[in-house]
Formats: sequence, structure tokens, C-alpha cells
Amino acid sequence: MPPVRSTVERMDKPSSYASSKKRRRYRDDDASRVSPEVEDKLKDATTLYVGNLSFYTTEEQIHELFSKCGEIKRLVMGLDRFQKTPCGFCFVEYYSHQDALDCMKYIGGTKLDERVVRTDLDEGFVEGRQYGRGKSGGQVRDEYRQEYDPGRGGFGRALNDDYGERDDYR
Repeated sequence: MPPVRSTVERMDKPSSYASSKKRRRYRDDDASRVSPEVEDKLKDATTLYVGNLSFYTTEEQIHELFSKCGEIKRLVMGLDRFQKTPCGFCFVEYYSHQDALDCMKYIGGTKLDERVVRTDLDEGFVEGRQYGRGKSGGQVRDEYRQEYDPGRGGFGRALNDDYGERDDYR
């Protein structure tokens, strides 16, 4: 008989960012597991990674929505590394772990500026993480997007490259 699996998903599970960081670091068969240090940090995490934001969403809009779950200690907008413009993510830090969990429960998956907001517990903001990691300075996934998305600034970077509309920042 197969083992019984719980259908309830843990709210304080490792974020997709933490899991991908672990995979990049170790690249072996056991890479799908997140290190115990990261799991320990997430048990008391007060920071959320918020993704899939519109490029036009303001700090004020984020603060207004996310403050409904608790008092916000700090909000850090994700920026394009070269242009220093918003690029679709942010970090929201609360004073308590429970407020962060409540936010994931109640706000994660809701719409803000016509986009479904994605929330993940984060091990904590470190200076430098507010910049996009893509080659163009923005989000990596935006570089491979093929469809038109007005909330993310139009077509993806790869499609713009094909038409010679690329701004060279090197």
C-alpha cells in the first residue's frame, strides 16, 4: 500500500528561490533538498518574496495591500540592474513570522494591477538582491517571454532582439 500523503501544503516550506539556489550550488542527485540551515531560517522568516508584479505597480500600492496582514517593517522594490526601474518583484519584511504566513495565505494568488501576485517565504533580504539577474538587467523569465504582456512592458527581450529593438547596455 502506498504511503499516505497529506493534501495540506505547508505555508513555511522552502521558497522556490531557496530551492533553486540550492540546486545551482550543489548540482547533484540530492540537490532537490534544501539545506537544514535554509529550512531553519524559513521557520522564523519574516520576509516575503513577491513576484509577478506589473512594472507599473507602485510601492504605495504594495504597501497598502500587504499592510492588511500586519505592520510592514521594510519594503524593497526589485529594480532593473541598468535602468533602475521596477522589474516585477519586491521584498516585503514584516515584524513577525505569523504576519508573513498570513500574507501568504490571504494575499498570495490575489490580483494586483490585473496580475496574480505570487508570494514565497524568503530567508531574508540582503543588499544586492533587489536587482534583476537577467542579462538585460531585468527578470530572467522576461527575456524568454514570447507573448505581449502590457503589465511587463510589452514583448519579451528575446523577441525585441529579433527585431533589432534591443538597447545595448554593455
